[in-house]
Amino acid sequence: MKYEIIKDYNEKQFRRITGVKRATFDKMVEILKKGYAEKHRRRGRKPKLSIENQLLATLEYLREYRTYAHIAANYGITESNIYRSIRWVEETLIKDGTFSLPGRKELIKSDTEYEIILVDATETPIERPQKKQRKYYSGKKKRHTLKTQMIIDRKTMKIICLSFCNGKKHDFRLFKESRVHVKPDTILQTDAGYTGITAIHTIH
Repeated sequence: MKYEIIKDYNEKQFRRITGVKRATFDKMVEILKKGYAEKHRRRGRKPKLSIENQLLATLEYLREYRTYAHIAANYGITESNIYRSIRWVEETLIKDGTFSLPGRKELIKSDTEYEIILVDATETPIERPQKKQRKYYSGKKKRHTLKTQMIIDRKTMKIICLSFCNGKKHDFRLFKESRVHVKPDTILQTDAGYTGITAIHTIH
């Protein structure tokens, strides 16, 4: 899906395709254009893909875990080019810091108050790994996956921090290994996959 096709979509359709609001997408484009101008201030080399399409390709990769080969074929460029584009987009956005998460240490800072936080995990399908396939095989999804744990402030619905592991690992084990600590008076809301989390919360 190229940007030229989706740019006139309404807000709901745009977010459904890209995974982000149009305002967020536009802010990312603004940061990337600034980063590109700084990187190529002495050269007028034009990228094979527009900034918008480089960002869109990156979002496709992150959300759908498509291979570089598939994305490259979709945009009509080489696999090495799409790899460099995605890496550049990721590194530029990370360096800017606008979209950085507060981090797990934010949960125990004395000047930070979270009344209720939500803890949940989701699994993203991936290609079958060449090695250690059983490590990534999720019995729940019946395929190979990566698992992402999200800690969210229920009041603002903003993500505080993320943790990652292979798809086979249990949600509760991921929580323990992520070393997330919260204040005793903070309420944790979880699903059945986190049975036992209250005891750990009480200890810390």
